[in-house]
Amino acid sequence: MVEDKIRLLIVEGRRYSGLSDELLRGATQAIEAHDADFDVITVSDALQIPAAVALAEEAGHRPVGVRYDGFVALGAIIRGETYTFEIIANETARGLQDLAIGKRLAIGYGVLNVDDEDQAWTRAKVSEGDRGGHAARECLELVALRRQLLGAGR
Repeated sequence: MVEDKIRLLIVEGRRYSGLSDELLRGATQAIEAHDADFDVITVSDALQIPAAVALAEEAGHRPVGVRYDGFVALGAIIRGETYTFEIIANETARGLQDLAIGKRLAIGYGVLNVDDEDQAWTRAKVSEGDRGGHAARECLELVALRRQLLGAGR
């Protein structure tokens, strides 16, 4: 049986556009190296990423929707002077984990949770932490695992 080509959706929070560009660069390089297809959608903030993934997953079950094998979540949450950092970081991670387990979705987590912009750049740069690439590879691993366990192309 020939497996269908893998198709991923990258959902990126663009609050920090430079960091988002670097995370996206790492993710797309990893996906292209795997010869998979991908689409990209953007939201303004990391907290919106779980909702965007849920909407895309639901749309994939409609006649005109695109069905994705997995999702790559990219963004940055940088600690500020208020408690908001903890709320956004925790709820973004919780929302994505709930989707991964509840709907059995393959999701690669590339949302940086850092104290300052220097830490974010160290983790985002393809030449250093390459968190975008890691998230894409994690997603691809989960897609492969699902295919192995289910014995199906999708």
